[in-house]
Amino acid sequence: MSRIWKFGRDVDTDQIVPGRFAPYMRPDADVGTAAFIEAHPEFNQLAEPGDLLVAEENFGCGSSREYAPQALRNREIGGIVAKSFARIFYRNAINLGIPVFVAPGIVDAVRDGQTARIDLTEFIMNVENEVYSLPPLPDFALQIINAGGIASFVRTTGKFPEAIL
Repeated sequence: MSRIWKFGRDVDTDQIVPGRFAPYMRPDADVGTAAFIEAHPEFNQLAEPGDLLVAEENFGCGSSREYAPQALRNREIGGIVAKSFARIFYRNAINLGIPVFVAPGIVDAVRDGQTARIDLTEFIMNVENEVYSLPPLPDFALQIINAGGIASFVRTTGKFPEAIL
């Protein structure tokens, strides 16, 4: 089981990774080391692979910097559940292999620090002694996520998922 890191509303890409940590500013640094470095320093110091983010409305808003979800991918986040996402962030996350779910009821029901895990075969989220249903992802999104991202999917299959053609 992994830890839930709960966030509020309107978490923008600058909170996820401040601009001064952009890959073009620090080409030799791993952008994952800057994830929430200012907005949630505890996350930056303590998050483990597989941990889950849970957030209120509009997660990933602001600029469409792909390095914000890339930082979360580099940290090996197990998934993000939010009341809503900025459209470009949502798609960038899928393209990088991060499972993302719009599930307001789960956001309201869980607390920061609880242990949880997401099951992508059953589309459920186990949170301590509770089980919550997740909205199923479209087949093409699940294929991309299971492959580890769109680049891996294309490399291994030699094609794009049909839904994006």
